[in-house]
Amino acid sequence: MAKKIVLAYSGGLDTSFCIKYLTEEKGYEIHALTVDTGGFSEEEIKEMEARALALGASSYRREDVTEAYYRECLRFLVYGNCLRYQTYPMSVSAERMFQAMSTARYAVEIEADGVAHGSTGAGNDQVRFDLAFELSGRELEIITPIRDMQLSRQEEVDYLAKHGLQWPEKKGTYSINAGLWGTSVGGAETLTSHQSLPEEAWPVPVTETASRDIDLHFQNGEFRGFDDQEFASPVAAIKALEALAAPFGVGRDIHVGDTIIGIKGRVGFAAAAAVLILKGHHLLEKHTLGKWQLFWKEQLANWYGMMLHEGQFLDPVMRDVEAFLESSQGTVNGTVHVTLHPHRFELRGITSPDDLLGAGFGAYGEMNKGWSGEDVKGFTKILSVPGRIRNAVANK
Repeated sequence: MAKKIVLAYSGGLDTSFCIKYLTEEKGYEIHALTVDTGGFSEEEIKEMEARALALGASSYRREDVTEAYYRECLRFLVYGNCLRYQTYPMSVSAERMFQAMSTARYAVEIEADGVAHGSTGAGNDQVRFDLAFELSGRELEIITPIRDMQLSRQEEVDYLAKHGLQWPEKKGTYSINAGLWGTSVGGAETLTSHQSLPEEAWPVPVTETASRDIDLHFQNGEFRGFDDQEFASPVAAIKALEALAAPFGVGRDIHVGDTIIGIKGRVGFAAAAAVLILKGHHLLEKHTLGKWQLFWKEQLANWYGMMLHEGQFLDPVMRDVEAFLESSQGTVNGTVHVTLHPHRFELRGITSPDDLLGAGFGAYGEMNKGWSGEDVKGFTKILSVPGRIRNAVANK
């Protein structure tokens, strides 16, 4: 009897190869599962289903986890202003864990013998998927043809062509991963340390040529919408902001970072909504939170992002940090005023009922109302005592 295997199926080259190879060469019964984290249209899902079945999958299923992905993960990345190395919004890092966890649950549900994914042996995703599968509660066999056979993209394209599927040239050139929190782009240029991605590699071309002002609205730290539009959920608001801002070319960059497996990695990303929301939220927090709140949030959020990036989302300590981040957001309310320009944006300022800058105690560099000059003299004298003691001892 053929082994029943659940394949985490993205519709891309690697996982399409996996279906054909595992059915044709291994005789496995493949059940393709696409875990949608907000990156697919209904038309794309239909195309993926048709391709999976044509390649030999016994079944195809799409599971939309976008709302859970936002509720259980992305909102904490916003609360923490999480950017990997101050650059990358961790779009792939976050969504992979949810795709892996859903794949493991489905394998348990249908009593599969194993799970498969299309990760290579040189990236982070193999660790994220494997770790989630190991923690599924079942002894699932983990099958990874691309990793085990050390295949190049061209070898995969050639194999599929031999079996009657001509892979589109552009899709063979660039590895594209789209989700609610952004799209990653990998290609020959990102394997170097000096080349930038060409315009045609980016998922959305720059078509906007004039500037535009927008207002981003936050309530208790959550992005709720922009301008005068109302949205049913933060997910809907994020999608609408991405559609508006992506044609300006904002939120594009190339990230260089450390992988879980110890090597450096380089990848392009286009995440207009994510970058605007994170930068806007950070500015609003600087107006509405205190010094030590900002300090400890920065330390813990940086650590939280690192743990998420390295596949440790399921560690209980992550829930502890999330509780801290959420508790800090009660006064993070208001509007961030932004101007979009082609290829850049400007944060003009904020309007908030919780703005500590407008509390009336003074105007920085101009005047004060909460203390006198004599108060400052005494305060400064006391503040200098530890340093004066050190100087006295050092000068003996």
